[in-house]
Amino acid sequence: MRDKENISGLLALKPDFIGFIFYDKSKRFVADFPQIEIPSATKKVGVFVNQTIEEIAEKANNHTLDFVQLHGNETPEFCEKLATKNIKIIKAFSVDENFDFSATKPFEKGVSLFLFDTKGNNYGGNGIKFNWELLQNYTGKTPFLLSGGISKNDSEEIKKFKHPAFLGIDINSGFELEPGLKNIKEIKEFKNLLV
Repeated sequence: MRDKENISGLLALKPDFIGFIFYDKSKRFVADFPQIEIPSATKKVGVFVNQTIEEIAEKANNHTLDFVQLHGNETPEFCEKLATKNIKIIKAFSVDENFDFSATKPFEKGVSLFLFDTKGNNYGGNGIKFNWELLQNYTGKTPFLLSGGISKNDSEEIKKFKHPAFLGIDINSGFELEPGLKNIKEIKEFKNLLV
C-alpha cells in the first residue's frame, strides 16, 4: 500500500498486518514510503525479492518494519543471517501439486512465519488460487499464512479450512481497485463474512 487515504481506510478495519512492496519490478512498488502513523497493533511488513541483507536491513530500520516478507530465492542461511539483525521474517513458498513441504524444514530456525502462495510466473501476486488441500502435507510447527488469489467468494471455504499451524490469510489483488489501491468496502464486507 502507498496511498495515505487508502491506508487510513484500511487501518480503520484494524488489520493484523499491512504490506509495503519494496520490489521495484512490482506494479505495487513503494517508491516513496507513506508518512502515516500506523498503530502498533497493525504490524508493518516489507516485501522483498532477492535483495541483499544490507538493503533489507536498511529499509527495515528506516521504516521500522515489524516483519520482512521474502518472496525470492533466499536460502535458509540467508534468513538466519538476516534474523541476527533483529528482523522477523516471513518466508513465502510457491505451492503447486509438486511442492515438497519438507523444503520448509531448513527455514524453521530463522523464520517466524511461512506464507504459502500459488506457484506462478511472478514472484507473488499471481492472483490465482492453489489447491488448499495440499497444505495437509505440511506437518511443520512454524505458523503459516494462506495466500494466492483470495477473494470475497472464498469466505466460506476459509471458515472451513482447518490446520494446526494456520494463522491467517494474506489478501491482495482480489481486493484491489487497481494495483496498490485497496477496495476498503469489499475488505470490510469480507471481514464481516469471516466472523
